[in-house]
Amino acid sequence: MTLEPALSAPLPVQMHLLTVLPAFVIGLWLILFSTKGKLAHRTFGYIYLALMSVTAITTIFVSSNPTGGFYGFSWIHLFIPLTIYGVYGGIRSARAHNMARHKSAMLALFIGALVIAGALTFLPGRVMNQIVTGG
Repeated sequence: MTLEPALSAPLPVQMHLLTVLPAFVIGLWLILFSTKGKLAHRTFGYIYLALMSVTAITTIFVSSNPTGGFYGFSWIHLFIPLTIYGVYGGIRSARAHNMARHKSAMLALFIGALVIAGALTFLPGRVMNQIVTGG
């Protein structure tokens, strides 16, 4: 394992890593351990949603396929609008006091944007794969 691929990565990739890693930890805590509705849950919830928004925005500038695709975008970039929609849906449902919808929006955001998209970052040739394998 080496951090060299992250340290030598372009700035958007570094920004993406700096926002997505704490978002994962905070999101996991919010889902599993926080007391729902309490000040700490709401405060860290807003921090989580801000981190997820910045993560999605920085991903626009991460090109995984600079020689192909649509303007450097690949299919994994489909997670950008899904993430933004999840953030919006989570806030909207919480403000409407629809906690069942809020819970499902937040679980979908966490699983889709962090677990599934996160797992895809370990594919060969991607920075996280290089960090873990040392290649």
